[in-house]
Amino acid sequence: MSIARHYHLWYSSALRREMELLVFGHAGARVIVFPTKAGRFFDYENWGLVEALKSKIAAGYIQLFCVDSVDAESFYCDWCVPQDRAKRHLLYEHYILNEVLPFSLHYNPNPFVIAHGCSLGAFHALNIAFRHPQHFHKAVALSGRYDLGLGVGSYRDLFDGYRDTLIQENTPNAYIPSLKASERLSRIRELEIIIAIGRDDVLLQNNLELSQAMSRQNIRHHLYIWDEEAHRSRYWRQMVKHYL
Repeated sequence: MSIARHYHLWYSSALRREMELLVFGHAGARVIVFPTKAGRFFDYENWGLVEALKSKIAAGYIQLFCVDSVDAESFYCDWCVPQDRAKRHLLYEHYILNEVLPFSLHYNPNPFVIAHGCSLGAFHALNIAFRHPQHFHKAVALSGRYDLGLGVGSYRDLFDGYRDTLIQENTPNAYIPSLKASERLSRIRELEIIIAIGRDDVLLQNNLELSQAMSRQNIRHHLYIWDEEAHRSRYWRQMVKHYL
């Protein structure tokens, strides 16, 4: 059983640099796959996650659009001031919304769009779905941290203690509790939201707090807690079979 695999590269007007991505499959729900911290567009394939989804891809249930990251230029740009890290991320968001999504629609007219990622990719997936729910129908976030200013375990505060409105607007744990009745909140409530985290993952409490905030806002979601830390590709290969 083989699946279609296509490589694409173009110059991003939003980011002012070339960006690469891989497409797997020929039909089905469009899945925008974000890589892990400073990861690459080919990591999802290299870690066996495409193989884990091979039957669903071959059957035309889903089509993967594995995008590249600019984390080294945004959240993990140590020489940038925190404000500029957040601003660079915002340009990345524009790239996804205004370049990748239209490209995927031209490639495949299926209207159902899923945001998905593991680790930092989980943050990207959930954050963009929450910020722009009109573009998405489902979010699958595995082993994520949803407050990048949280320092816990080996995870450091990516904003060095600095906070401003833009950073708060990109911190799900901060903005979900404060959302007021609006079209945006109504659309978020329509999303299918799946979050998975390991019982021994240091980010468990962060996930629990976000889940509690969503429940208080009447945002339907599923939080799955796996045994052990479950913050590795061997676990994600199992998770995607259940949740995508």
